[in-house]
Amino acid sequence: MDKKRVLFLCTGNSCRSQMAEAFLRHYGNDNFEAFSAGLEPKPIHPYTIRVMQEIGLDLSQHKSKSVNEYLGKVLFQYLITVCDDADKNCPTVWPGVSQRLHWSFEDPAKFEGTPEETLNKFRQVRDLIETKIKQWLAAQQQAL
Repeated sequence: MDKKRVLFLCTGNSCRSQMAEAFLRHYGNDNFEAFSAGLEPKPIHPYTIRVMQEIGLDLSQHKSKSVNEYLGKVLFQYLITVCDDADKNCPTVWPGVSQRLHWSFEDPAKFEGTPEETLNKFRQVRDLIETKIKQWLAAQQQAL
């Protein structure tokens, strides 16, 4: 069976889409190839790297990528937007995409609070993304 390519898309490719890519790589076995990109890429947020390291996933070598690196160049079976802004502004026609999904997650980088409160917000969003990836993979297995 060929690996299915999945692109996680958000605005900055600095938090949520990076987490989703890492979780799919971790849990997706050999069935999926995970990628992430942003409409307006920004450097990966230090708290993204930190909260993923807390659970044993190293994103320290990851870099933000523009959606233009993939559009028209790589065929994806799934395009999953992980922020409302990307869902609204993503190209509506994407060659080869058989399923476009939208998973709305709060942007932890926009959270305002103390450093500890902000770190906790990143953890909360990380855990929600991990749960969603696991649920989605279970549904994919049932569909086979």
